[in-house]
Amino acid sequence: MTRNQAGLPRNPLHAHGWFRAAVLGLATVWLVLGAVKYFPKSSLSDAYPKSTAIYARHGELLRLTLASDGQFRLWTPLEQIPVHLRAAVLLYEDRWFYRHPGVNPWALARAAWATLTNNGRQGGSTITMQVARQLYRIDSRRYFGKLRQIAFALWLDLRYGKDEILEAYLNGVSYGGNIVGIGAASRIYFHKPAVELNRIEAVTLAVIPQNPARRVPIHHELPKALLAARQRLWQNWLDEFPEDRRYAADLALPLPVYGRSELAIEAPHLTDLLLQRCAGAEAILSSLDRTVQKSVERSIRHFLAANRDKGVRNAAALLVDTNSMQVRAMVGSADYRNAAIDGQVNGTLAKRSPGSTLKPFVYALALDQGLVHPRTILADLPTAFGPYSPENFDGRFIGPVTVQEALIRSRNVPAVRVAAKLSRPTFYQFLLRAGVSRLRDEPHYGLSLALGGGEVTMEELAELYALLINRGKLGRLNYCGSPGRAESEATEPLALLSSAAAYITLDMLKHNPRPDSKRPDRPETAWKTGTSWGFRDAWSIGIAGHYVLAVWVGNFDGTKNPALVGGKAAAPLFFSILDGLRAQSLLPGLADPIPSFKPDTVAEVEVCAASGDLPNADCPVRAKTWFIPGKSPIRTSTLHRAVHFDRQTGRIVCPDAPQSRREIVEFWDSEMLRLFEQAGMPRRPAPPLPACYRNPAEEDGGLRIISPLKSGIYALRLGKPSTLALKATTAANGNIYWFANRSFIAGTAPSETYSWLPGQPGHYLISVVDADGHAASTEIRVELAP
Repeated sequence: MTRNQAGLPRNPLHAHGWFRAAVLGLATVWLVLGAVKYFPKSSLSDAYPKSTAIYARHGELLRLTLASDGQFRLWTPLEQIPVHLRAAVLLYEDRWFYRHPGVNPWALARAAWATLTNNGRQGGSTITMQVARQLYRIDSRRYFGKLRQIAFALWLDLRYGKDEILEAYLNGVSYGGNIVGIGAASRIYFHKPAVELNRIEAVTLAVIPQNPARRVPIHHELPKALLAARQRLWQNWLDEFPEDRRYAADLALPLPVYGRSELAIEAPHLTDLLLQRCAGAEAILSSLDRTVQKSVERSIRHFLAANRDKGVRNAAALLVDTNSMQVRAMVGSADYRNAAIDGQVNGTLAKRSPGSTLKPFVYALALDQGLVHPRTILADLPTAFGPYSPENFDGRFIGPVTVQEALIRSRNVPAVRVAAKLSRPTFYQFLLRAGVSRLRDEPHYGLSLALGGGEVTMEELAELYALLINRGKLGRLNYCGSPGRAESEATEPLALLSSAAAYITLDMLKHNPRPDSKRPDRPETAWKTGTSWGFRDAWSIGIAGHYVLAVWVGNFDGTKNPALVGGKAAAPLFFSILDGLRAQSLLPGLADPIPSFKPDTVAEVEVCAASGDLPNADCPVRAKTWFIPGKSPIRTSTLHRAVHFDRQTGRIVCPDAPQSRREIVEFWDSEMLRLFEQAGMPRRPAPPLPACYRNPAEEDGGLRIISPLKSGIYALRLGKPSTLALKATTAANGNIYWFANRSFIAGTAPSETYSWLPGQPGHYLISVVDADGHAASTEIRVELAP
């Protein structure tokens, strides 16, 4: 038994107690240190500012932004960094990384000895120590700084796993200049993601961080210091992986390498938009197709070069896949970097006058409201709608015209006539529901809205045309690469038109001929042009396959130019883009016919070609047209009638008269006769018919009120009198007579417009009587306007 200093024997149980305490203390330390790793902690990646990378839909890099600290740092998870790159880095920087506790004592001792004996400076820092220096901004050139670096490296190794630390190192180490991390280095130097780096590229990048000032590639060449360091690493690599000697020949070949100057910004207007809408995102996968984008840009460059002598300097284009509403190409201006044309302005988002590009939706609403079908006859003649008197682009009037022809030939007066008859929704209400932004109140535009009196963006216009192929349902443009994914919460498509109206409108637009061949496009294209007042904007927009292409030509400063006509400026560019894309087969389905979706609610009927009404037995020429049963206007044509003429006198006689000949005669009303006369195609007025030809179903004598509109609401402005147009048509000869609440107003010739000034606000029953005693009436309301 041992004794203590007092000579008393030691208590063996007491000695054993100290041993147990020591073991317990060590166990406690071990448990605490072990538990440290599992305490809640933030990710190491959170400590590094990051760039934002925007990719095309197939993964090509479109843009890499600087991080908030001015560095290119594209964070790449460890699983996306190839194993051979990780192995090369560990072999060159820290081959004991997975075995030491964050600090390599042998390496530190070797570095200290070299320093003390003046044998040169040697690095003793492990990968973990380098991460500690990055994270905690440690100046390790001084002894105290080195001690801090060691302490924090031990702490990091306790807190984080080895893979986490290696990932932080590979994403935080400098690869020359402001290129930080393997993600940015692989994208900038080799134009590929890190996961695609081969062995030669991997060993090339692995040696740069140790001395980036001397080893960074310059002018597409690898400096001698980089080549020497790479060769040393390769020898070590072959010692570890002798089977890779088969790559030795690749090492001797020139290695294509790029620099920061080649880090171009592609599709700059789109990437600007995505950076704004997806602020804070590290990676943005766009829906843009890079090859399609380049083709559209090329077409625009060639077009502007060919038209420079006409003063045409700028253009924009938008291409949308209507199946997903994803944007495949966006060109906001002809040259993003050209300040002379305000190139950084995004023309696809700018508010511009759309000209006639909105007319298809006037007729689509009229189809839905039962006002017209494609072969309904409209009047193209000088017309006043109160103080508003629209004119056609060519300054001429062509008389009677079908709805389809009026749309294809872009006649202004017929479109305004139809817009004036729309009830609910009005054309303004339709645009409001479609999401057209920044519209002023409806009275500000009046009927001019149908002719481009308001302003829309190319985005809004593309969405409107897409609803024609999407069965009348409005969807929002999607700039992101995943189908159905949008920058904001997706919403259900909004039904703005019936599928029948959308189908018929689309079919009418297919008949619009190309500007070069003067024939409809093959494969079919449903398209329309537009020209703003004052020749400031030229538009062409249409549907090919299941895509919408919108094109604008003009100047952002609003400069007038007579060359800026939709059919002469925008349409050639529109078809140049389409033809180029089709020839290269860049978009599946673009060269196919427009997908057909003929709904059951659409029928094909035969009508009398001259009147657009259902043919009677005497109609000589018939045509087929689309018809919406239960909606489209339906009546039997009374234009043609068989009458009998006396063979000797040439007078009309009753059908049972002897010695008579039968002949089909056109009975145009006074309005249409005036139309033909103004169009230079005068028609002979029909002769009066004997009583034996009278039909009880036609006792109104064809008397119809053209203006004012039924149930119309008209404004009476104090201090600024505005008259109301009274106009009617009749088959009877002689004057017609107007009344307001049974008070006589005036007598006029048929189809003559009379300007009447209401005395005061209120309800008025407007009546008209022709010379044969036929009468018609309509009720209106006159309100006092502020």
